[in-house]
Amino acid sequence: MFQSRIERLAEIIVNYSIQTQPNENVLIEATDIPRELIQAITREVHKVGGNAFINLRDRQVMRDLLMNAPEEQIRLWGEADSRFMSMMHGYVAVRGNSNLYEWSDIPTQKMLQYERLYIKPVHIEQRAKHTKWVVVRYPNEAMAQLAETSTEAFTQFFFDVCTMNYEKMNLAMDALVELMNQTDQVRIVGPGTDLRFSMDGMPAIKCAGQLNLPDGEVYSAPVKDSVNGVITFNTPTPYSGFVFEKIQLTFEKGVITKAAANDTSRLWEILRTDEGSSSIGEFAIGMNPFIKKPLKDILFDEKIDGSLHVALGNCYDDAYNGNHSAIHWDMVLIQRPEFGGGEIWFDDRLIRKDGKFVVPELFCLNPEELR
Repeated sequence: MFQSRIERLAEIIVNYSIQTQPNENVLIEATDIPRELIQAITREVHKVGGNAFINLRDRQVMRDLLMNAPEEQIRLWGEADSRFMSMMHGYVAVRGNSNLYEWSDIPTQKMLQYERLYIKPVHIEQRAKHTKWVVVRYPNEAMAQLAETSTEAFTQFFFDVCTMNYEKMNLAMDALVELMNQTDQVRIVGPGTDLRFSMDGMPAIKCAGQLNLPDGEVYSAPVKDSVNGVITFNTPTPYSGFVFEKIQLTFEKGVITKAAANDTSRLWEILRTDEGSSSIGEFAIGMNPFIKKPLKDILFDEKIDGSLHVALGNCYDDAYNGNHSAIHWDMVLIQRPEFGGGEIWFDDRLIRKDGKFVVPELFCLNPEELR
């Protein structure tokens, strides 16, 4: 029987990404997407014997709420949704993005309040730690425009990248996980970048379609106080409704001491959110062979072929370095030649140059092997 690409995506989400079992409760949280995918995921959850719960959201409505809600309302909202999330076994977030700048005029302090009182208790503390979850984008005209392509071409790209052979990628990542688990010293080199840190004792975690669609990264974390040097990011980085560009950060003993961007004062507002927001909670290597350029959408950009990223703020429990924060902000550096090149060194051994793995055990992760 013919299976549409929407049905195929729903099947991957329910059966591969969150592996829904009979009688499990699954929350499907959909923001600005057509009903067809919501319906397909709902049907697939029920098909395997699970219970589907639906939460429909609209970013324009959310903007009004965040602009006007007092602190106590956001606190209550966070407490209520945390309790509801605690009853879920699985969580699927499917998000469209018709206007990247929809929240750009929400005051920074309001957004930080939302991060602290809603995002942290609901998603960082409850959902991420206690459910099987996956976050999925959905294609639209705005995303196609950011990709500088037609809507039809972008939609085809989206389904290609989200329904690729993630089981093959999952197996290929084992070699990188093993190498990262054996590594102490890491050095990242490139234009405006010379950053060093230790990963001693920090586990490496592979991401091949279980947490994000699209996917394609292996992450860990630096020893918190070991980060020294400078890193310059060559990828636009949206955060709190604003697109930051040309971010450069200088670290001393794990803490940012200098920072610059297209809006440095706004950057520092976020870096001062709390004690952990100026330290790194995640280091990851991206390798999705289909994603070649920035789309100003972190779900895609952190997986770009030949990229790496670090996240300021909260670390993950499974790669725990002790850094706690209300934020988790991924910043991407692409090291392919057309973006300026660069190198990653593990214990004085060059393992990736200009975006391609150069040691034999990792050849399987280069794009010609993963496609």
